[in-house]
Amino acid sequence: MKYKDLQEYIRSLDSAKDLKIIKAEVDPILEITEIADRVVKSGGPALLFSNVKGSPYPLAINLFGTYERTCSAFGVNSPDEIVERIKTFIPDTIPSSITDKAKLLWQMKDLKNFQPKTVRSGISQEVVESDANLFDLPVMKCWPKDAGRFITLPLVITKNPETGSQNLGMYRIQLVDKKRALMHWHIHHDGACHHRMHQEKGIDMDIAVVIGCDPATMYSATAPLPPGIDEMIFSGFLRNKPVELVKGKTVDLLVPANAEFILEGHVSCSETSLEGPFGDHTGFYSDADNYPVFHLKTITRRKYPVYPSTIVGKPPMEDYYLGKVTERIFLPLLKLQIPEVVDMNFPCEGVFHNCVLVSIKKEYPGQARKVASSIWGLGQMMFTKTIVIVDKDVDVQNVSETVWTALSNVDPERDIFFTKGPLDVLDHSSPQPIFGSKAGIDATVKLPAEGHPREWPEIIEMDEKIKKQVEKRWKEYGLD
Repeated sequence: MKYKDLQEYIRSLDSAKDLKIIKAEVDPILEITEIADRVVKSGGPALLFSNVKGSPYPLAINLFGTYERTCSAFGVNSPDEIVERIKTFIPDTIPSSITDKAKLLWQMKDLKNFQPKTVRSGISQEVVESDANLFDLPVMKCWPKDAGRFITLPLVITKNPETGSQNLGMYRIQLVDKKRALMHWHIHHDGACHHRMHQEKGIDMDIAVVIGCDPATMYSATAPLPPGIDEMIFSGFLRNKPVELVKGKTVDLLVPANAEFILEGHVSCSETSLEGPFGDHTGFYSDADNYPVFHLKTITRRKYPVYPSTIVGKPPMEDYYLGKVTERIFLPLLKLQIPEVVDMNFPCEGVFHNCVLVSIKKEYPGQARKVASSIWGLGQMMFTKTIVIVDKDVDVQNVSETVWTALSNVDPERDIFFTKGPLDVLDHSSPQPIFGSKAGIDATVKLPAEGHPREWPEIIEMDEKIKKQVEKRWKEYGLD
């Protein structure tokens, strides 16, 4: 990883002519969203607004707005380069027992060369503002019916009060006034879990909100890591260099030394307020609900910081490209748990939790149902509402091919099956929040033992000899 901090990454985008600097004054209330939405949907460059109305700080957005740019943020040409490194921690023979798999995950957790390094000082604390004002930041109101201004790329650091281990998560934050904000963490997230533990003890929870880090650390806050694997260690692995941390000024937490801003404070163990609505990544406004109140103590920052932001809404947005990287990076870990999986695809239209397409090496009756059940049992995959299973020769990255296969191969009564379980908080289709039904679709070639005694037809394919002949003579036909 070649970027030590956010500004080094921004400079690299500028050098690659993949950054547009906008010097005209822009309003963070709705106007930046309209500009950024047009640019991301057209595959345009990253944007740096140097003159944001009401704030002394520049705002960067669309930093991950294409697949190529997101790969560049990780210092690679393709996520496959990261996958190959991950595979060095996974043995050629996948463990069969739960005990051996647990040992392997523990080895991955260890990753001694990438443990974060504590340092005495960092640029994130060049300036300490005791009389800090949240509205000095160029925080955006993204969509017309949003309840207010939201920090959309925060890295939220919390601590388990029993073990002392820190967690890094990304949860949107709605500003209330210059000293208060609302912490939107879902019930399933580690930050919410740590908060409940503090509530049981009746004590407020120290918290640090980090705004602007190197791309690997920003991404790690969103990564669906196995339980017990530290996000800072994972960031160090992606960077190929440990993350440097420094002790917070007013909170008992370690924070990134090379961040742009650090908002230090506490989350009340008892005080909540109505947060939302908010135009979310589903393309719909999420409902208002009560969330904990964050009280700001101080802001530390580098001398000349840049405020990073993003917008979510109807896909594709920046989060889609980050999600595609997650899909690629975590496929080897999925295969570790479910060896028959060949490939998977979270299509853009499924907004991550609504649909996943999976190809498998099928060897016995009912295997597609087994795979679907296994996927629903893996971490954040439990939120997946629809799972489509196809055979290994189907390219699930080709959505058209996958849909054609599914619509051709499925007998609805036999091949569509249902279950119930946890749903993403943002799912609005279920009769009640965070719980509802899910569908599995077995679009594999059916075996007689699966209730299909008829002979399965062959797919129409051209003879390989003719295909190669035409390929060689393509230019002769004037079709190149």
